[in-house]
Order: sequence, then structure tokens, then C-alpha cells
Amino acid sequence: MKYLVVSDIHGSGYYAEKIEEIVKKENPDKIILLGDLYYHGPRNRLTDGYNPMEVSKILNKYKDIILCTRGNCDAEVDEMISEFKFEDSIQLTIGEKRFFFTHGHKYNIDNIPQNIDVLVYGHFHTGYIKEKDGVLCVNAGSISLPKNDTPHSYLIIDDKQIILKDIDCNIVDSKNF
Repeated sequence: MKYLVVSDIHGSGYYAEKIEEIVKKENPDKIILLGDLYYHGPRNRLTDGYNPMEVSKILNKYKDIILCTRGNCDAEVDEMISEFKFEDSIQLTIGEKRFFFTHGHKYNIDNIPQNIDVLVYGHFHTGYIKEKDGVLCVNAGSISLPKNDTPHSYLIIDDKQIILKDIDCNIVDSKNF
């Protein structure tokens, strides 16, 4: 199974269209969205092509393969325009490893949940793959508003590796597990 993981779209129609391009290139079985889909947030600038309704139309095309976590900028009204369900977290076993997917504002490298092997989140808009206390901590970065000189990024996860890529599908970092 191949997973495409995207975080922190923040209403960018421009980068939602990039997600469509990435889906065509990567051909994932599932898409995991890590929250902050539509609203830009009070501390962020407006994203390129800010158009939450357009983002929802693009994402809803993939409703049958989307798993989604709720971000700190997501509200009930966001769920009303989405044809998929928002969860607080998603737990999956991938390649015999216990994965915990979340937005990152509650659980992250500084607050790791118990009994997991891999923690995957966004929220901080900085993509990386690091290990802490025996847990692989993976931040997908932000597809639309990266910070700290990191690229616009996403993750690909299959049953043996995690790959952090920029929006041109170039590998930024990877880790076998």
C-alpha cells in the first residue's frame, strides 16, 4: 500500500492543484491529510490562490481514498464542505510498524504518544525525519506555507520506507524502517 501524506494546505487553490499533479505522478492507494485544510490561520499570510471552496472541490474528488486528521485551524464548517470525515488521529499498521498520524498541535516530537513506532504530523510547516526515544518522528512540512527555509513538501509512505519530497517530487530525505 502506498500513502501520500499532505499537511497544512491552508486554503491554497494553487497548491491544491499541485496535489492533483502529485497524485497523478505518485499514484497513491490512500491520501492522508494532516489538517489545516482551508483556513489560513491568524498568524499566517494568505496562501497563493487562497480559495477554500476550490480546495474542497479538489480534495472531494479523492474522498474515497482520503483519511483526514483535524488541525488546529479546522472547524465544523470545514467538515460541512468536505465529503470525507475528520478524525483527531489515525492509527495504522504499515509494514509491521505502528503509525500514529495527527496534526501536530497536541502530539509531536516533544509529546510522543505511547506504544507507537512512527509519529507522523504537520503543524510546524517544517519537513523532517528524526528519531527520538526510539520513535521515528516525521513532519510532512507544509505543501503551501513552509517555514525555516524548508521546501513545499509532502510524504510518501509504503511498507518499507518514508520519503519526504518537495512538490517537484524530488527526494529531500528518506528513512527505511
